[in-house]
Amino acid sequence: MKPKTKPNIPAYLLWEYDLKTFNYDKSYKIVIERVLQMGTLDDWKEIVTYYSQEKILETIEWSAQLDKRDKDFSKFFLKSDMLHAV
Repeated sequence: MKPKTKPNIPAYLLWEYDLKTFNYDKSYKIVIERVLQMGTLDDWKEIVTYYSQEKILETIEWSAQLDKRDKDFSKFFLKSDMLHAV
């Protein structure tokens, strides 16, 4: 089995971490929250490819960093066809 490569997430979203040693699997909540709050459409596509829609939806539900409006929009957008329309 081929090892999973790290997602292509811009460094400015994780500016306070050393990305050479950053563990994207253990720190998935941080990555998902940052992308949902400040990421581009390409960043959203990247986390869906890397983590799966189910894991992202679970993170949204339990996130203390996302407000209700962000949670509602993120869930709607992930479940819609808009994410993959472009």
